[in-house]
Amino acid sequence: MDENNIIIEQTTGDIAGGKSINIGTGGESMGDVQAGIEFIYHMREHLLDVGVATIYLFACYALYLYLKKVIK
Repeated sequence: MDENNIIIEQTTGDIAGGKSINIGTGGESMGDVQAGIEFIYHMREHLLDVGVATIYLFACYALYLYLKKVIK
């Protein structure tokens, strides 16, 4: 077993079976900074999606404010 791995095991008492999770922490894993950079890099491909979602959010909020004003 590699000493750079974290192993989490769970058993459920008398029920057969269990769950094992192996988390690799070796050199092949990605750091937080690298993951953040890749996230920002990949978000450039989804600018249209983010823009449409933002406009939808503002439209829903405006509708909420309008209905709140009308109901009062």
